[in-house]
Amino acid sequence: MQNHGPYWPSAEELAETGNTTLTSPITPDGTPELAKRYTIPARQGIAVRVAAGQSIKIINTHGTQVVDTWAFSADDLTEHMSMEHLRTAIGGIFPKPGDALVTNKRRPIMQFTEDTTLGVHDTLMAACDIWRYRDFGITGYHDNCTDNLRLAMKAIGLDAPEVPAPFNLFMNIPVSGTGEIGWLPPTSPPGSYVVFRAEVDTIVVMSACPQDQIPINGTEGIIVDAHIEVH
Repeated sequence: MQNHGPYWPSAEELAETGNTTLTSPITPDGTPELAKRYTIPARQGIAVRVAAGQSIKIINTHGTQVVDTWAFSADDLTEHMSMEHLRTAIGGIFPKPGDALVTNKRRPIMQFTEDTTLGVHDTLMAACDIWRYRDFGITGYHDNCTDNLRLAMKAIGLDAPEVPAPFNLFMNIPVSGTGEIGWLPPTSPPGSYVVFRAEVDTIVVMSACPQDQIPINGTEGIIVDAHIEVH
């Protein structure tokens, strides 16, 4: 096995973990039924088409689950929501309602319109990947957000051109005054949610983060599902 570069899990590896991201899109092309509640299964990902003017509601159903989130322009997948450009645009690391979520071309792709959590999300951490779990000493396959992004896009007939840094919803990564970071459980109450309005036709991809080696998904490290609705 390579120790660097893109990694695609085999069908056997996915079957072993029960990950059906590739074979269970919400619809063949990712277009949702409006107002229908869809599940982001624990440890898996989904891709959803959100048309300009529509809003997506992402719900931390149990309060303990981080959801890695990406947004790609449906017209040009090389344009995507960018955390480094976002931090420049808002002059900080904690987006809040009223902020535009901008792309690598520095234009709004979604507007952050509502947040019923305590406002604790993360824009710093890369998505977990197979190599992250190798660092933890795991030698077999481990579900991860990087693969979930690629698989969820492939499930609706698209190829992710890259894996940008995600907007890690509900993730609690405190930063000290001297620059140290912590890895703490979410502060989101069960059932709390965020809402984003698409400014352009957008592919939104979400992964119910499978990270169970550190307590970002609760102190017990139990990965659970989350839910979404498009309105």
